[in-house]
Amino acid sequence: MTAVSAADRARLDAFLARLWSERGISPHTREAYRRDLTVLSAWLAARGLDLASAGPAELQDCLAERLGLGISARSVARQISAWRQFYADWCRESGRINPTEDLQPPRLPRTLPRVLSELDVDALLQAPALDTPLGLRDRAMLELFYATGMRVSELVGLELGQMDLRVGWVRVYGKGRKERLVPIGEEALHWLARYLREARPELLAGRRCDALFPGRDGAPLTRQACWYRLRALGRVAGIRGAFSPHALRHAFATHLLNHGADLRMVQMLLGHSDLSTTEIYTHVAQARLKTLHAAHHPRG
Repeated sequence: MTAVSAADRARLDAFLARLWSERGISPHTREAYRRDLTVLSAWLAARGLDLASAGPAELQDCLAERLGLGISARSVARQISAWRQFYADWCRESGRINPTEDLQPPRLPRTLPRVLSELDVDALLQAPALDTPLGLRDRAMLELFYATGMRVSELVGLELGQMDLRVGWVRVYGKGRKERLVPIGEEALHWLARYLREARPELLAGRRCDALFPGRDGAPLTRQACWYRLRALGRVAGIRGAFSPHALRHAFATHLLNHGADLRMVQMLLGHSDLSTTEIYTHVAQARLKTLHAAHHPRG
């Protein structure tokens, strides 16, 4: 791959610094933007161009070549999103015309997320061994996860000060540090109170930690460690096939809709800025209803 020019490196550094300061993006998101923009910059450099001199035709050619290499439409769509973010920022600063305005992303197939049944979720909640501090922590963590539908990154980022067990709310900071209040529910409140009383002090062993869910070393639980624990508990619960901890977020939304919740309420609870993102769960719920109808109706 052709090396990225010094000028483009400077442009990318400035763009990513502004993203971090203005939108509070995570290091993971920042590096994803850098990778996707570096691909474009290197492609342009091989043709004697750079990010500042590229026009719509060059971007379209790069897009066509990426698709021709067999790169998935989803990955290419993500790269286009990064290009658009960069050029919107750069053109605002430079006064140039945005070359991505007419760039069309490839059409993505609509994929429905796998949703755990209510029986699956119940088995998962019962999976932790309650005779250990880690087991109590995991039970409280699962109950809170399913009760609120928050993202894994939001779950492990929770601090004690974000919880109000007396009134039953948690203050969640989502993407871009966008804040939302989510009710917890009585069952999750019960397990959280028990965990805080019996298990958390033992896990910390006198060490100071503001994180709601510390690991066995007393440090905040990492996103990767949380995924590992939840996947292990999924195996204990007998959940077959590929199980992503994100499935609990999907289950939260779908089960709410199955029980009559309003779509806009679910949007607020999930922290989606766009209702169309939440609408996929209506398709999941409808698919589930169709399956139930076929299984139980005498003429299904």
